Amino acid sequence: MRVLLNATFVIDYLRAEPAAVQRWRELISSGDEPLLTEIVVCEVRAGVAPIAMDGFLRFIRPIELIQPGPDAALLAGEWRAEARGRGVTLGLADALIAAAAHAVGATVLTRNVRDFSLTPVAVAAY
Repeated sequence: MRVLLNATFVIDYLRAEPAAVQRWRELISSGDEPLLTEIVVCEVRAGVAPIAMDGFLRFIRPIELIQPGPDAALLAGEWRAEARGRGVTLGLADALIAAAAHAVGATVLTRNVRDFSLTPVAVAAY
């Protein structure tokens, strides 16, 4: 299974949160394929302290980066418009992350189930 790691997961893993560490171990041992987007890398990097930068880079370097292309961007915009029509907000970053996952058939691994549930993308909590 392809699993797109959301920023909440990466942050929790880097902080050694037990649930995230356990889920990472399960993901790797089961042969699942972790993925990232540049959006997630940017979100996480913004909060990484200089002293923790090496650990962050060691974590992300071996993980494949995927990006939303033009079709995914259009789909993300469609999902945002649909959410707005229902009176809720789907943030730009989450919409693009979900669309990138959708484009490659990945599940989004996150604590932010509420926002990602506004899209048809498979979501896994930890």
